[in-house]
Amino acid sequence: MSDDLAAVAFSALRERFFDEAGRPVDFDLRDKRNTQDDPFDVEVFDTLNGAVEPGIRCVRAPGPLVSPDMAMARPARCSQESREQLRNDSTALIAIEVKKLERSAAGVIGRASGLDYNSTPPCGTIRVYDAAAKTVDMRGFYLFVSLEAGGRAGTNRVTAMALCDGDLLNADFAYYISITGERSKDIGVGTYGDGANRNRPMVIFANPLGAAVLDRKATLVHRAGDLAGPTLAKIGTIARTAAIDGRQLQFTCYRDPRDDISPFDVIDPFPTPKNRTERTSGRGRFSLPFRIPS
Repeated sequence: MSDDLAAVAFSALRERFFDEAGRPVDFDLRDKRNTQDDPFDVEVFDTLNGAVEPGIRCVRAPGPLVSPDMAMARPARCSQESREQLRNDSTALIAIEVKKLERSAAGVIGRASGLDYNSTPPCGTIRVYDAAAKTVDMRGFYLFVSLEAGGRAGTNRVTAMALCDGDLLNADFAYYISITGERSKDIGVGTYGDGANRNRPMVIFANPLGAAVLDRKATLVHRAGDLAGPTLAKIGTIARTAAIDGRQLQFTCYRDPRDDISPFDVIDPFPTPKNRTERTSGRGRFSLPFRIPS
């Protein structure tokens, strides 16, 4: 097995949510305890924590609304590397953010043309803090799953899974920091001066499961092209075209050798809204059920 932590995570999740033939398996999730509780995130963490080899540690976010959802690390290796080395070493330290999607009655993946990432844009480099409260930048990965009802009552199944290098979604770390860093808010607003506006951004970026080559499969998408081995088969590439200069960033796709390994090479496969504009929609209008004559 590759030393790459994303490859380790992918193999563990593939074994948990799919059978030997690559078919989704039914599994139980505990009940949701409160609004911010996410049983599936816990299931992912428990799967990784229970499957990793000695020397690897899994760490969950300390609470809700904290990004990333979890991290995987080899503490011994982290102690031997500089912060700059850790920034690009996915064998030492990675972040994982979980994104769940639903399907329509017709089987189409939800939010195919763009997914809400709330106030934290995706990025291939994620900033966290160590035990001394000092910043640590590390490789970021995003787990996209289509979570559906299982064949047995009360069960669940994952019908598509893509563990994606964050650079596939956004490689602009400066933009990521500009949104996640400290911002100012408007205070003293409103008639009585006791209101405040947090100026909280809400960002939308690509949904990889909107691409046909990734839907209804289990795939690892990584900027590294040398991860193939007994548990990972290289099956193709996804290239994305940078908006600023037109250069193409290429990513390698891997699957379990027992799964569909039909080769593909695609460029910019993620759908985007055809009529996206800079304008935002107003709040929903409340309509009275009668007319006012004058």
